Amino acid sequence: MRMVGTAQEPELAFLPWDIPLEQWPEDLVVALPRGISRHIVRFVRLNGIVYAIKEAEFELVEREYYLLGELQRRAVPCVEPVGTVSGRIDVHGEVLACALVTKHLPFSLPYRALFSSSLRLETADRLLDALALLLVQLHLIGFSWNDVSLSNTLFLRDAGSFAAYLVDAETGEMHPTLSHGQREYDLETAAINVAGELMDLAAGGRLQEGIDPIVTGVGLRLRYDALWDTITKPVEFTRENRLALENQIRKLNELGFDVAELQVDANDTGDTVRVSPKVVDAGHHSRRLIRLTGLDVGENQARRLLNDLDSYRIKLGYGRVDEEIAAHRWVSDRFELVRESIPAEMRGRLEPAEIFHEVLEHRWFMSEAAGRSVAFADVVDDYVANVLARKPEEKAVLGSRIGTPSDATAELRIVIPD
Repeated sequence: MRMVGTAQEPELAFLPWDIPLEQWPEDLVVALPRGISRHIVRFVRLNGIVYAIKEAEFELVEREYYLLGELQRRAVPCVEPVGTVSGRIDVHGEVLACALVTKHLPFSLPYRALFSSSLRLETADRLLDALALLLVQLHLIGFSWNDVSLSNTLFLRDAGSFAAYLVDAETGEMHPTLSHGQREYDLETAAINVAGELMDLAAGGRLQEGIDPIVTGVGLRLRYDALWDTITKPVEFTRENRLALENQIRKLNELGFDVAELQVDANDTGDTVRVSPKVVDAGHHSRRLIRLTGLDVGENQARRLLNDLDSYRIKLGYGRVDEEIAAHRWVSDRFELVRESIPAEMRGRLEPAEIFHEVLEHRWFMSEAAGRSVAFADVVDDYVANVLARKPEEKAVLGSRIGTPSDATAELRIVIPD
């Protein structure tokens, strides 16, 4: 047997690789929800970390391990590759399939846990927004997925919205750039697969009435086209009025993209300038947050936390040059206060950044009802007692109801802390 990969967990080498995955003992396998896969997939927990193991042919395993590594290096949301296992032989000398080991994404939800009778239409729309954004991110770096589907995607809650992560890359291809035809193939595949997966849920009575599978599949294409145009279309403006360029860069930043460089083309008279922004990887807000606080969270969560941090800095009276000082105080006075206020038995219900986002949402509602700004500590206590206490455990086993009171309130609100 040969194992190749990162040295994250030495105990992976001592798993029963001489037994087919589907026969691994129940006391070793973690029962987590998973999407539909053409291959056998099992989860195991070692030293508090859950790993996903998938059996496949050697060429597919090696190829997917390489592609996931490339996507990781380019900061595209995907599961983290850990290693490959080849040369497996059972006790009878029979050759077993190779295996790909990836790190399970904590708090992630497969689409079958989300598209259920308790899912609101607004939440379904945001899932499609997340998948469209992931597809745009992949296409920008020259990656053609070739098998876009809900089954090959995991979703993480991200400040009331969702972030989509690629799970299965075995059919993908990495190119310097993608042609229009390559992008079209991914979009057509996505529309067909999404519609088919939702039809399957509808046949089993697991799709909320009002969600049309065909319309939903086409809707993914419309979302992608709008986002792609926003990110890639050139901007024209005059030298005297550069507001159009500033607005476009701001809009790209709000979507989570940075502008690496500008390609400028001036006309013969020099009166107008045409700019083509070169967009790089997503993460404008998350990078700023990790630089200031060390917190590594989702992009929408980072945007929301930074909003509260900036408001907190205004309250303290710090100038722009004191951003790092304000961030240090914000972590201890706000973020850590919330985290330490959560009882130990409730800490697995949502990840800390999502809890903080929901606390901010809860504070807005309480302040609206009271007609005044409610003290932050009072909001935290009320949230824990009346909101978090009623939520299921998302970290390990999903409850029957997926959704939060903030599902319809994902817009950004600025509230000056008391």
